[in-house]
Amino acid sequence: MSKPRLLWKPSYKITPLIAQCLMDIEAARAVVDHTPLTPAEEADLRHQARIRSTHYSTRIEGNRLTLSEAQQVIEGKKDKFHGRERDVREVQNYWNALLKVEQWARQKKPLTEVLMQQLHGLVEKGSRAKSTPYRDGQNVIRDSTSGALVYVPPEAGDVPGLIVGMINWAARAEKEKLPVPLLAGLLHYQFVTIHPYYDGNGRTARLLATFIFHRGGYGLNGFFSMEEHHARDLEGYYRSLAVHPHHNYYEGRAEADLTPWLEYFIKTVAEVFNRAKEDVLHRTRKVGAPEPEALRRLDRRARIVLALFTRQVKITTGDVARALGLSERMARNLIGHWVEDGLLTLISTAKRNRAYGLSAIYRQFIGNDKH
Repeated sequence: MSKPRLLWKPSYKITPLIAQCLMDIEAARAVVDHTPLTPAEEADLRHQARIRSTHYSTRIEGNRLTLSEAQQVIEGKKDKFHGRERDVREVQNYWNALLKVEQWARQKKPLTEVLMQQLHGLVEKGSRAKSTPYRDGQNVIRDSTSGALVYVPPEAGDVPGLIVGMINWAARAEKEKLPVPLLAGLLHYQFVTIHPYYDGNGRTARLLATFIFHRGGYGLNGFFSMEEHHARDLEGYYRSLAVHPHHNYYEGRAEADLTPWLEYFIKTVAEVFNRAKEDVLHRTRKVGAPEPEALRRLDRRARIVLALFTRQVKITTGDVARALGLSERMARNLIGHWVEDGLLTLISTAKRNRAYGLSAIYRQFIGNDKH
C-alpha cells in the first residue's frame, strides 16, 4: 500500500485522434447551441435523452427493465414490475440524480467530496438520502459469468486521500483551462478506479462526467446520452477502462498511461455530440418555418421556463428556481418581469402557493394539449 498523493497526476498524451475529436466536439456544440428549436421540440429531445441515459446507465449494472418499461416508471405510468422492485428503484433514483446533477451544474456548484457523496446517496438510496460515507473495507470486481478476478481497487484507508487528490487535480485543471471533455473523461476514469463504494461506482462516475459537461458549458441543452453509447459498446467501455494488464491498483493501475481510455472516451463524446447535432438539424428541417418573433424575443432562461409548460399547466416560483438554479427571490423577480412582458399570467394568488400559467400568445408554441 502506498500513501495517496494530495494531488493526482494523470499520465496521458493528446494524440492526433484526440485532437481531431475535440475539434469535432466543438463543431457539433456550436451547431446545437446556435440552431433554434421550438420549446416543445427542445423539451422532447431533452426528455428522451434523459430517459435513454437513465435506462442505459442502470442497464450496464444489470438492471432488467426494458427501455419502454423504464420510460413508464419515469413518467409515472407504471411503478410495479413483479420481482423487479429493485430495478424500479434504481431507475427512479438515477432519474432523480440526473435532474439534481443538472441543477447543481446550473448553480455552478464546485466539485467537492460532499457533492460526490450526496450524488452517490441519490443513486443508491434515493432523493431523501444523506451523503454516503466511503467503503470501510476491501471489495473486488469479478467477471459476472466466470467469477474471475477483474480488478482489485485501492484499500479503504487510501480512498479519502485519493479522492482529495482527484478533486485537487480537477480544481487545478479547470484553472489551467483543460478542455472540458478531457476533464470529464479523466474524472470518470479516476472515480471508478478508486472505487470508493461497494456499489454504485459506475453510475456515480457517469453522472459525475455529466455534471462536468453541463457545468462547463458542454451540456448541449441536455440532448445527449453518453450512457447509451457505453451500454451499446460495453466490451469496448470496460476494455478501455482497463488501462493496465495487472488487476491490482497498486501493481500498475495507479501510474498507468490513460491515453487509450481518453481516445475511447473523447471519440465517444464526438460521436454522441454529432448524433445530437443531427437530431437537432432533423427537427429543424421537419419544423421548416422560421421561428416566430414572439419566440425570438425570449432569452435562454425564458425558454427554459416556457419548456416547463410542455408537461404541466401551471408553475410556481419553486419550479422556476429549480429549473434555473436560482434562489426563490431571484426567481420571483424574473417572474415579475415575465408577467409584465406577457409571457406568464397569474392564475392563483395564494401566498404560499402562488401559481402562474402560460399566456395565450405562447400556448401555441409548446405543443401541450392539456391547456
